[in-house]
Amino acid sequence: MSNNGTKPPFLWEKLGKVFDPSRVTGRDWLREFAQAPATLIFDDFVRVYFSCRPPADATGQYVSYSAFVDLDRKDLTQVLRVAEHPILPLGELGTFDEFGTYPVSIIRHEDKVRAYYAGWTRCVSVPFNVAIGCAESTDDGATFQKLGSGPVVPYSLDEPFVMSGPKIRRFDGTWYLFYIAGKSWKIVKGRPEPVYRIRMASSRDGITWSKLGKDLINTVVEDDEAQASPDVFWADGQYHMFFCYRYSEDYRSHANGYRIGYAYSDNLQDWTRVDDRVGITVSPTGWDSEMISYPHVFRVDGQVYMAYLGNGVGREGFGLARLASHPEWAAP
Repeated sequence: MSNNGTKPPFLWEKLGKVFDPSRVTGRDWLREFAQAPATLIFDDFVRVYFSCRPPADATGQYVSYSAFVDLDRKDLTQVLRVAEHPILPLGELGTFDEFGTYPVSIIRHEDKVRAYYAGWTRCVSVPFNVAIGCAESTDDGATFQKLGSGPVVPYSLDEPFVMSGPKIRRFDGTWYLFYIAGKSWKIVKGRPEPVYRIRMASSRDGITWSKLGKDLINTVVEDDEAQASPDVFWADGQYHMFFCYRYSEDYRSHANGYRIGYAYSDNLQDWTRVDDRVGITVSPTGWDSEMISYPHVFRVDGQVYMAYLGNGVGREGFGLARLASHPEWAAP
């Protein structure tokens, strides 16, 4: 049995907000939000992928695109470059990703870069539905081409809607996709709100997936707790997951808004949740004082960092924190 649950909390040092989409000019498709950060490491910079939106159309509807910023590897608070175009086009008429690509997760594979992304379509009785697609890049992750018009992880008998939040990983030659699946829609003050849980699928090739078919993380704040952004990595002899969670109602507030959670596992299937160890929460004031969410943990040059979202689920951009404890985690 592991004693991970008895270990002291992590110690994260916040470095502040690193990227603010409102400061970008000359890109009408990138006006607000920098959601769900995911990294790809290069020799001189760290590329951070995120999802953004242009202004709403005449009917008040939004679309979502995915893009990237390159951060100086010597100083991750410095932005070197912002993508000139979205990395993926929106889907064709009637396809699963016609109205959005959010979020996206990136991994190198052989001589290509592969992206797993959530594709959004609009609905009538509820605002949206989501499935998970796949695309590949031959120009080192600057642009991606979809493998097809349909999703690689669609809805299924026990996961009937809102297949989203993909986080792609490879451990011991096996592909693993951690994602969220919808459990229910709740009508809150006349508005449908989704409840979703963290799940996992495995694959030999990253294309054909076998779903585990169970929720990975138990709920703590309420039975209808929603969970997202299952960021999993191996360190110090165990698997670790940072994720975010929220209440099902009034979650656009400080009291019920997103917070970051933590769990550990020896086998990727059975997880022990220990949120007391997270070591990072909302600030007293500022851009991440209302909520903190969508963690992404990455290693670079002997340091461990977390990219995360603040107020408005990334409306004002993303920030970074640096791990000040557990130096053994810096090993690749």
